[in-house]
Amino acid sequence: MFNGVFNFDAKFWKTLIPLLTNPGKVSKDYKEGKRSRYSNPFRFYITVSIISFLILGLKINYKKYQALVKADVQKELSINEKINNTEIERDSITKIVQKELDKSIIPISKKQKKEILDDIEKEENDSIKKKKAKKRNFSFGKGTRIEKFLEFQKEHPKTDVDDALDSLKYSKNFNNRFLYQRVKVMNKVMDDNDSYDKFVNESLSYISISLFIFLPLFTLFLKLLYVRRKFTYVNHLIFVFHTQTVFFMLLTIVYILSFFMKVENASIFILIFLTYLFLAMKKFYNQGYIKTLFKFLMLNFVYMIMAVLGVVLVTLISFAIY
Repeated sequence: MFNGVFNFDAKFWKTLIPLLTNPGKVSKDYKEGKRSRYSNPFRFYITVSIISFLILGLKINYKKYQALVKADVQKELSINEKINNTEIERDSITKIVQKELDKSIIPISKKQKKEILDDIEKEENDSIKKKKAKKRNFSFGKGTRIEKFLEFQKEHPKTDVDDALDSLKYSKNFNNRFLYQRVKVMNKVMDDNDSYDKFVNESLSYISISLFIFLPLFTLFLKLLYVRRKFTYVNHLIFVFHTQTVFFMLLTIVYILSFFMKVENASIFILIFLTYLFLAMKKFYNQGYIKTLFKFLMLNFVYMIMAVLGVVLVTLISFAIY
């Protein structure tokens, strides 16, 4: 991989530029037998996906590093931070603000102090509501077995698995023990930010593997969509791997840009990729705009369904082996 990337005369660079700038050209050349100038599409996909996930991991750790060296980190919390910290009782917050008001050089009347304290109490209530709304939570339906396990484990976190099943009046078999152990993981992920970050990172690593399995299955639908065209399954597969490689390349560019500027809206990135995909389909399959648009919409609809199912499956697997 490193030889392919850092050797300037290598096929990696000869594939990278036309793949990004000329949608569908590399796939079409590959189908027509003009392969010697380009990298193997499967090896190229793996190389780019590895680089993309490495940069993603670097970005996550860079954010943690920034939090540690941030200039405004102080040993003592400011009044505003204390107000937003739900671990401090409301009486303590009122006393802190009252003390600061008393220290004020400018005289403040009792009426003004009361108005300020009332405003702070209102902000505190709003802050608590927002934090409760943002809290991560799982729900599997009232009265279900998993929901009962979740509630019991949250109330009795140190209770042994068998004792918990006895209390809940469930048989101590493998399924119930396994589910209760996974419930512990769910509650830990919900309540602990470090566990949540670790879980997300592990899920991302599984996604990179599952995508490699998912793409050949997705290609079967593409072959059905163009069943009248004289394309082999491998031709479709090459096209899918090339377009997915471009997806990772664009994603990598967004990650790199986020190091230097604030990138909040991902809609531009999605729009660029969808435009690229439409143009690539038009060139590679050599059909009219109307037919290509119809198949483009169908393709994305199926891709979204399979992606949702894939994410759910990966999440379940991640929970099962976390």
